[in-house]
Amino acid sequence: MTSGNLLTDNPELYEARFPDPGRLAGRWAEDCLRRHGAGPRVLDLGCGTGRDAAHLHAAGRSVVAADLSEAMLTYARTRHPGPRYVRADLRDFTLGSFDAVVCLDSSLLYCHTNDDLDGFLSSCRRGLPPGGFLVAEMRNGAYFLGRDDLLNTPKANGFAWQGTSYRSTTTLYVDRTAQLLRRTRTWTADDGSAPVEQRSAWRLLLPQELRHFLTAHGFTVLALHDGPGPRTEPPWQEGDLPGTATDSDRLHVVARLDG
Repeated sequence: MTSGNLLTDNPELYEARFPDPGRLAGRWAEDCLRRHGAGPRVLDLGCGTGRDAAHLHAAGRSVVAADLSEAMLTYARTRHPGPRYVRADLRDFTLGSFDAVVCLDSSLLYCHTNDDLDGFLSSCRRGLPPGGFLVAEMRNGAYFLGRDDLLNTPKANGFAWQGTSYRSTTTLYVDRTAQLLRRTRTWTADDGSAPVEQRSAWRLLLPQELRHFLTAHGFTVLALHDGPGPRTEPPWQEGDLPGTATDSDRLHVVARLDG
């Protein structure tokens, strides 16, 4: 068995496993930006394959899209042109001046420590003018308080792409000492390739903890809720307004940098 991230290392597989033909995440982000009057310059952090960044570009915004994965960036430049794609670490970046920073699909939660979070928010503050916005979407740490329906039991999934069948077995568990949601995922394929084991983790942020970090870095929280959003059930639709609860498994935040 080899170690790695099958989907990050193979962006075509990522898009086959997680199709988003309607660009739901990008449309949700654009709706947040438009509703709050954000200017046209956007930084998309943790851009992955570039689908959401390209949607924001097509909506008329000037987009810089950043990721740590060179494979993702190479794919994005070819398949989703328009934004300027750069390699950057969201825990410490200086990429220019923007009207808004967008951080979708739990990318913010790769900030595992308080120092990481401080680095991320300090970097956002450097790149935003007073009145600039941060829009983020992620797992909700509060969901795991007293709930274990997503934890400790292996879950199988699979899909087919270009004649090959891929199957995954995924187990999530909470590392309470580190305040992380850890994942072990094993991929197998029927093409004779060796199984791939992936280990990853996300910070489990509670809603009021996130609010505290944002306030400490000079942001005013305008919206903080569990849905509707691009990964909720039911998913966000055009015209939906943000909710007020923070109980479900996704968390959405819009914050404005104070003057």
